Amino acid sequence: MPELPEVQTVVSDLNRKIKGDVITDFWSEWPKAINGKSLDAFKKEIKGRKVLEARRIGKNIFIDLSGGKTLYIHLKMTGHLLIKQKAESNGYFSDRVNQYIRHIFHIGKDKTMEFSDMRKFGKIVLDDTEKISELKEVKKLGIDAMSAEFTFRKFNEILDRKQKAVIGILLMDQETISGIGNIYRSEVLYDADISPKRKAADLSLDDRKRLYDSIRRILKLAIKLRGTSDSDYRDTSGAPGGFQKVMKVYKQQGKKCGKCGGTIEREKMGQRSVFFCPGCQA
Repeated sequence: MPELPEVQTVVSDLNRKIKGDVITDFWSEWPKAINGKSLDAFKKEIKGRKVLEARRIGKNIFIDLSGGKTLYIHLKMTGHLLIKQKAESNGYFSDRVNQYIRHIFHIGKDKTMEFSDMRKFGKIVLDDTEKISELKEVKKLGIDAMSAEFTFRKFNEILDRKQKAVIGILLMDQETISGIGNIYRSEVLYDADISPKRKAADLSLDDRKRLYDSIRRILKLAIKLRGTSDSDYRDTSGAPGGFQKVMKVYKQQGKKCGKCGGTIEREKMGQRSVFFCPGCQA
């Protein structure tokens, strides 16, 4: 599933590529993804609206439109958005053929925003901008891991409130801290030299500060490298991210630790695999 760095890459691309453009049409082969509206009603309501700005909370994409409407998109497990430009010579899209395109937003005279979703888990919602934050799935989101409000003081408060929580599970709890998934959980904890098995109550103040700094550092690096293409993720040009080239532990089980020479291990935690070095991560 695309995590915070991948979604931030998409949002930045959307602001660069389609901000200020008008949605002229919409097509879907999987209307079940459109929550709360029929395909015809959605299509009618979205046509003619200008893209004002794209933004993000955690792994969730919000595209604010003219007329006080917001498009909420969740890419889920295998989704990604592609921005395509019609080739000037023949009027056809000349690049990035994708057999899993489920929805197409026609934008301006010569662009499309195409929602590729192999497993059909993605979600599309259109609602009033002032009401979008009241949607159940949005309202329950925790603080965004890269927001200005996510300070060390705020992180400390979360750990004090969740003292019994296992840190490897807490970091993945989207209702507590929004944006960190399976890839970055492992990489952050390794960077901080903290075992995923430790409880929040057992972390010293120094441990907490180190972990907070690692969250910000690893996520910033992943954003700079345009995310991780471990499996399905692609950016809006169809290109892979680059963070997988610098990963230290994720899916590295059996390999030598770059710090101590020990062996990277894999265990199940919170129904997902966590990767760590038992020698470095105390």
